[in-house]
Amino acid sequence: MSESEGSESSCSDTGEGDGDGEGEDCPVSEEWVLGALSRVHDDGAGCGNRHVELRHVEVRPGCGEGQAALSDVLAVKVHYLLAGISRTANLVVKLLPRDPFSRFFVTEAQFDLREIKFYTQVVPDLEGVRGTADLSIALPVPKCYHAHYKQGKSEIGASPEPPESALILEDIRPLGFKTADFSEGLTFQQAEAALNSIAKVHALSLVLASRESPPLSERYPFLFQSDRASDSYQQLLERGLPQLARFLRDRPGLSGVHTSLEALRPRTRKLIEKLLRPAPPMAVITHTDFWCNNLMFREGDDKTECCILDWQMVTLSRPTNDVALLLVSSVNGELRRRHTETLVQGYFEAVLDWCTKLGEDAASLGWERARVMREMRRSQLLALLLCLGSVDVALGDCKAERRLHDALEDARDQGLLDQEFIDEQLD
Repeated sequence: MSESEGSESSCSDTGEGDGDGEGEDCPVSEEWVLGALSRVHDDGAGCGNRHVELRHVEVRPGCGEGQAALSDVLAVKVHYLLAGISRTANLVVKLLPRDPFSRFFVTEAQFDLREIKFYTQVVPDLEGVRGTADLSIALPVPKCYHAHYKQGKSEIGASPEPPESALILEDIRPLGFKTADFSEGLTFQQAEAALNSIAKVHALSLVLASRESPPLSERYPFLFQSDRASDSYQQLLERGLPQLARFLRDRPGLSGVHTSLEALRPRTRKLIEKLLRPAPPMAVITHTDFWCNNLMFREGDDKTECCILDWQMVTLSRPTNDVALLLVSSVNGELRRRHTETLVQGYFEAVLDWCTKLGEDAASLGWERARVMREMRRSQLLALLLCLGSVDVALGDCKAERRLHDALEDARDQGLLDQEFIDEQLD
């Protein structure tokens, strides 16, 4: 039996499950919601059901069609009484995809379990590192109300039991958070806020790794492993390169880029694995899918806040992988060329600052600017390859296509596709 088989996790209760999720026809029924709220408000004596009384439940799609490939997302607004006091809860419920193929893909790669474990194991550990330090270090992720996981079973002579997976998070949209416009790309303020948010996660995990044992790779065996991740990314890249070739036919100035990528193609899997692999001492918890569609922003008069969503690909890797992917995928070429150095420097200093607030000297943990800049160059190559694997996201959108063109042009001009640089990464 693997570590995940038969396991269950809950933000409010780590005991045995009681059958949350009533079935495929109506996965979020009133009874289902009542059970979830009862767990949230359980006083530990198992009498939560006597305190919660539903008044009204509204269920609607939680995102646009095609925006959530790894889960079915529902927005649930609940009006209820708790011990006679009227309350309202705005929730996001993430369930397994109903499509059988997508469901198999998600459960086989454990994307659902990985995100549940992030909220139920990683987040509490990182919050524990924060301790009584400055509350501004609070993790920039939605509050988790409840998580439930049960692996499916298929035994000879017995009826198969389908897998169950549910993650209930706070819906932050009523709090003023909105998604960014992918076509336009992030503004400077949004990119800065996003990097400041991921810097908190990186700083907390850097400190956690220095204070706790065993190593994070052993502490969290469910993290997306670099060999499995590279297989997934390689498959995407193989699918994306033919589409990229058609895109480049109309751009003769980039013909050399296509030639370089075709020459690199037999080596991309090994290259991706090498670039994903953590490089101690700068090996931290990374989002690994850090682009604008997985972020929400709240704009204020004097600051922009960023909340990070969708942690299905969380892994242990180089922190610059998150930084580079955001800049390559989600920032337009003009802004990226003008402000990359400023944004990366701001990110670097944010990690230093968060570590100081946590009572640690980041430099003693290996956090050095020269090292970060060397890693950034490697991460920019990885980010380009990952973007090419998802090239279909950009195609058909003039502004996104322009951003793709600029990213390829920059990679060429910076020597990221030069044979000598590639050989250095594979040594």
